[in-house]
Amino acid sequence: MRIEVKGRNLPVSEDLREHVEKRFRKVSRQVSELAELEVEVFEERNTRVADSQVAEATLHLKGVTLRARDASPDIVHSINMVSDEISRQVKRHRDKRRKRRESRAAADLPGDVSPAA
Repeated sequence: MRIEVKGRNLPVSEDLREHVEKRFRKVSRQVSELAELEVEVFEERNTRVADSQVAEATLHLKGVTLRARDASPDIVHSINMVSDEISRQVKRHRDKRRKRRESRAAADLPGDVSPAA
């Protein structure tokens, strides 16, 4: 999986980049090597917003795009919450595909054909 970390009005340090790669390692094992993950971190400019550190993740898979957005006072915590959300979405997507494939395989079995009257 290719990971791209972008910072909007916020510098992306090497430590932050490594943290993103570490947090999304679990997801990368579950998806194809051709998948692309874009993580964008930025700070809300509004001073009234307490959760000003925002992380958005977009995962491009074959045929589907998964997105998550979380905000908190700490950018590392925002990244952790986004990675957990994307992980849940990937698991749900894989389970859906697996069930669909199993139900199709069960419907295609030749032994289940009832004789015509």
